[in-house]
Amino acid sequence: MASTKDWFETVAEARERARKRLPKSVFLALHAGSEAGRTLADNTAAFAELGLRPRIADLPATREQATTVLGQEISMPVICSPTGVQAVDPGGEVAVAKAAAASGTAIGLSSFASKPIEDVVAANDKTFFQVYWQGSRDSMIARMDRAKQAGAKGLIVTLDWVFATARDWGAPPIPEKVDLKAAITFAPQVLVKPGWLARYVRTRRLPDLTTPNLAEAGAQGPTFFGAYGEWMGTQPPTWADLAWLREQWDGPFMIKGIYRPDDAKRAVDIGATAISVSNHGGNNLDSTPASIRALPGVANAVGDQIEVLLDGGIRRGSDVVKALALGAKAVLVGRAYLWGLAANGERGVHNVLEILRQGIDSTLYGLGRKSIHELSPEDVVVPGDFTRGM
Repeated sequence: MASTKDWFETVAEARERARKRLPKSVFLALHAGSEAGRTLADNTAAFAELGLRPRIADLPATREQATTVLGQEISMPVICSPTGVQAVDPGGEVAVAKAAAASGTAIGLSSFASKPIEDVVAANDKTFFQVYWQGSRDSMIARMDRAKQAGAKGLIVTLDWVFATARDWGAPPIPEKVDLKAAITFAPQVLVKPGWLARYVRTRRLPDLTTPNLAEAGAQGPTFFGAYGEWMGTQPPTWADLAWLREQWDGPFMIKGIYRPDDAKRAVDIGATAISVSNHGGNNLDSTPASIRALPGVANAVGDQIEVLLDGGIRRGSDVVKALALGAKAVLVGRAYLWGLAANGERGVHNVLEILRQGIDSTLYGLGRKSIHELSPEDVVVPGDFTRGM
């Protein structure tokens, strides 16, 4: 269907609409990658290096995309990745949860989210709660207990971050809280984006930069930067720490940030249910090759002992198919749905997910595959140096 005011045809169009709607600092915060942005760029460029091997006859009349991840049945192999404070739209994580539910898929909720987990689970019962190794063990247990009581179906532990915040192009200024001083400082950016401002005016609420899931239910929680500071100040975990964390959660358990085959095997050893091959969307150690380059080595190392997902650079349904053909069971998307959220709120997120669904379907058709479960490496043309020795 052709693009309209309320519908767009590609993720690239969602990004452009987000750029036009958002204040400059807010958009740059979504777009940012660490240091020179080499990994950010390679996450998407690597998919373009992979070719597809189409068929021309005996093509399937219908194609199946449904699968199961972390014990949850989903209608397509795409999950909304956990991302921090989603102040690009007043609906935030609740809007994302509703859109994912409408598309029959799951959402990962960041512990740095701006909406309480209780509200998000109410909007989508296929919610996984994401945590960092942050604070005391008692505080981690309290967060996990709250998530269990709210109905979270699984735990995602994010480990791919080295706090490299310096960027060659400059980091966008972001206030710690939205108060009078911040309003004055950012007024020149906000006033030239009346559509974004109008959304908040209609709700009679300012953008919320606090993290309610790091406090007791009903409490406001620290600011994003306060939470970030606690995370930075916590001693990094050992594998023994991660084994302990696994013991505290009696449901599905994913480790996000796996890149090396040996780390993937360690995740199996501690009893993880799933891993995500990820470089934090290009926001971790710059010059790390794209996630999709690391995927084959990780998938081959663990076989079917653990669910393998991929996170990073997904912009099209064909990208999803390439990832599945090289060993992923599903993918996590981040920037793509955030651009949809910024462009058109809940409907924009649903729009992005359906773009990916349509792209998966047409790619399966072209490859002559009736199901995502039939995909294999022979469906993809992989250059000889693609994995770069990983």
